[in-house]
Amino acid sequence: MFAFGDILNALGEFGRFQKWLVVLLSLPVPLTAFHMLGQVFMLVDVPHYCNTSWIRAVGPNLTEDELLNLTVPRGASGAYEQCSMYSPVDRDLDSIVAYGLNATQKCSNGWVYPSTQTPSLLTEFDLVCDKKDLNDISQAIYMLGLLLGAMIFGPLSDRIGRRPVILISMLIQGLFGVGIAFVPHFYVYMAFRCVVGASMSGITMTILALAMEWVGVSYRPHAVLVSHCCFAIGQMILAGLSYGIRNWRLLQIAGSVPIFRAPCRLGNSGCETWQAGGSRLRPSLVCPNIHGQYVISGDQYCVRSWTIYVLVSLCSFLRFANSLAYYGISLNVTNFGLDIYLTQLAFGAVEIPARASCILLLQWFGRKKCQGFLLLLSGLVCLIITGIPEDLPVVITVLAIIGKFATSASFSTSYVYTAELFPTVVRQTGVGLCSMSARVAGIIAPLIRLLARYHHSVPMAIFGSVPVLAGLLCFLLHETRGMDLVDDTSAAAPQHRCVVGVHQGTK
Repeated sequence: MFAFGDILNALGEFGRFQKWLVVLLSLPVPLTAFHMLGQVFMLVDVPHYCNTSWIRAVGPNLTEDELLNLTVPRGASGAYEQCSMYSPVDRDLDSIVAYGLNATQKCSNGWVYPSTQTPSLLTEFDLVCDKKDLNDISQAIYMLGLLLGAMIFGPLSDRIGRRPVILISMLIQGLFGVGIAFVPHFYVYMAFRCVVGASMSGITMTILALAMEWVGVSYRPHAVLVSHCCFAIGQMILAGLSYGIRNWRLLQIAGSVPIFRAPCRLGNSGCETWQAGGSRLRPSLVCPNIHGQYVISGDQYCVRSWTIYVLVSLCSFLRFANSLAYYGISLNVTNFGLDIYLTQLAFGAVEIPARASCILLLQWFGRKKCQGFLLLLSGLVCLIITGIPEDLPVVITVLAIIGKFATSASFSTSYVYTAELFPTVVRQTGVGLCSMSARVAGIIAPLIRLLARYHHSVPMAIFGSVPVLAGLLCFLLHETRGMDLVDDTSAAAPQHRCVVGVHQGTK
């Protein structure tokens, strides 16, 4: 019997096998950005008015402006009301023009979208007025799918292996992602999105665990942050894709079909025989499925250490706060006042240096300091935004980009940090619990945005205060920089590992 670290020493910290593994695992990551944020561009609010075509029966030659002026009331600002209309009457056109209409009611025959040329989710399913909240509710249901995926695929990958879970998750994501483009009703759309969200958890969580477990101590941040940078690239691609394809069904297909190519490449990455340290390691030792002699008995999964319980609680809250701030900013891209496509492009572009810089920051300052200060920065920026007037969109967007930088860097740090804090035998389960906490925040974040109806600054105040508290609590955790991964729960914290030799075979 040997420790898993001995296998890594035989392979090298970041050798040929690990590099290919990280590259192949990163292939599906850009597509996850589409499913995470694509709905923002399918549900952009557009001008709309009640369908008042009833007046065409008595005035077939009315222009659009004349029709609106006669049948739609104006608000205090002088603009046409979007959710009310004058009640239809049984009178001739001359009488209506002479005396006008007085009684109003809610839209009873649908809406008209004069500026829209291609169908979007909003226009096809009339997600306006009384149905407007379905936008944020739908995003919350997608996040619920992420939570369910964390609950299902986290423990499952500890039992059947990492690669099968990744392949199954990608297949589910592809099938239901394409299926969304053909749904006849918005409630079916939400159900399919929930399944896609669950599959995305299976992909992202398992990729993290696999990348972390198969590289050496000093290269763990590199492996994780490569996939995170791919997610940022996916956000930039999303901006261009959504700008070029305005039909939401075609956009959904374009963002879902490429996932079917990724499983073929991952399937061919294989469990081949690799040269390491002058000796051949058996395929069973190098396959991403960690079986063979590295098997943990069932009773070792029972975590009885109070330290582990405290660790789970703190890490879960950190991920909750980080996720709340990240999605609070990301999903609010349509409300910062500037062009949403340029803002999304900037959001994606800023994530690349944010996540890449973590490689140096984590090595220079350690995990704990980086995590704590980044959470504090992201929270403070959100709090500052609440005090900026709405007529300064450039200032608000610049601050939002800074916040996106901080939350993105903090997210990458948390993925590395939490994975290093948990022992191997419970790592995927522990990371799964933290991910569940992050998904709860993801569910809550769109619903918090609904509070803007009471005051526009309330959501950002919440998105800012929670990470500030989490940043302070972060300093209660121990540092893991330069530590080897702990294999079991007998050790309370990761330990420095000093290797004097390399096992050339099995005992």
